[in-house]
Amino acid sequence: MENKKSRGRQKIPMKKIEKQDDLYASFSKRRLGLHKKASDLVFECNVDIGMIYFSPKGNPFSFFHPNVDAVISRFQNLDMEFSESALLVMADNLEKVNELKNRLDELEIIESIAIAKKKSYDDVIEARKRGWWESIEQLNASEVTKFEAWMDTIIFIMQNHLNELKNGASSS
Repeated sequence: MENKKSRGRQKIPMKKIEKQDDLYASFSKRRLGLHKKASDLVFECNVDIGMIYFSPKGNPFSFFHPNVDAVISRFQNLDMEFSESALLVMADNLEKVNELKNRLDELEIIESIAIAKKKSYDDVIEARKRGWWESIEQLNASEVTKFEAWMDTIIFIMQNHLNELKNGASSS
């Protein structure tokens, strides 16, 4: 088979998206990207940000940090000194953003660990299935009989355990 080379990342020309469904989907994805970038700027650079934009359907969306009033006041008067209460509110908001960002990072790590565990479990299960059937095919008649008896015992034990769990749950 011939090695086919990909074209790699290429620049896509900017043009208006004509198809309505594609337009809505693209807007939703890019809106989330804008919010993530704005949140990253707030977290990394400790800046005040304000954005207002409208969807293709005319729905308004916004992102402000620390809040709408602070951003608009600051925009109108660049040399403005913030009051003590405004500084406290901004510090509290920044602390909340930092806590949420840290929690998000923790959850992303937990998710990646869970995905890795699931993959390893799937690999183990697949290996066991392969090994199980390959080894069963190699058994002689008496070994098959012993294996069947062992399986029947396991089924009996598991059914008893299940019944105990059901009875324990229903009596509680």
